[in-house]
Amino acid sequence: MKGQLKVAIQGYEGSFHHIVAHRCLGTDIAIHPCATFREVARQVETGEADYGVMAVENSIAGTILPNLGILHNARVQIVGEYYLHIRQNLMVLPGVELGDIVEVQSHPMALLQCVDFLDAHRWKLVETEDTALSARYIAEHKLRNAAAIAGDLAAELFGLEIVVPDIHSIKNNYTRFLLLRPAGQPLPSGADKASLCFKTDHEHGSLMRVLRAIENSTINMTKLQSSPIPSEPWHYMFHINMEFDSMEEYDRVLADMERNSQQLHVYGVYKRGISTHS
Repeated sequence: MKGQLKVAIQGYEGSFHHIVAHRCLGTDIAIHPCATFREVARQVETGEADYGVMAVENSIAGTILPNLGILHNARVQIVGEYYLHIRQNLMVLPGVELGDIVEVQSHPMALLQCVDFLDAHRWKLVETEDTALSARYIAEHKLRNAAAIAGDLAAELFGLEIVVPDIHSIKNNYTRFLLLRPAGQPLPSGADKASLCFKTDHEHGSLMRVLRAIENSTINMTKLQSSPIPSEPWHYMFHINMEFDSMEEYDRVLADMERNSQQLHVYGVYKRGISTHS
């Protein structure tokens, strides 16, 4: 609809990316489902979407390294983050009971996350490309002998009932999502976190010279991750998250880091998210 924010997400309506879009931007938005994270970035770059939502890290599985490469190469900017408590639910058509279920459909990662619950039953497990797509398929085909594993928004959107909530084995499972906009946005009010990457030469102590700028400050480095540079074998980019209380100190540290690195790129400066149970 005219006037609605257009939000690109990886996956389908009802997915965890969709849940994050709602929590960050409200429910009166137009969702643009994308097959890949690269397509999310492209839509944000070109203005086809006003915002993009991109998962970048999971508390169990770690960093999604290819997405760091997308951030480095795309003309997008991080303007926010959200930590989503991943809650997997078993859902069916209204009136279907546990004893009616023959098979369970979901993304392979979701099936793996619920292995303890699933092992207690003798259901056929069917791997699909998306949790929400599984829920939609069962609803559209009116499958009364099948269940899906997905987030609660999928049940709401497709008219399914959650027969067993929170079936995931690890209860304290979070995914960190980034909110993206085209590059060149003004800094949000109250910004206190930055994500960036840098590259150094192979001289002795070159990495420590860059990091020493943080050591001699009150800035808290919450993440340091290396990733290979495809065009330069055995050379690496270093990705950093930093939290700070003073923008002036951040600017000073950033200038010092830039002087001691071969290349430095800021993905975004934004307000930090909070990881709490929801």
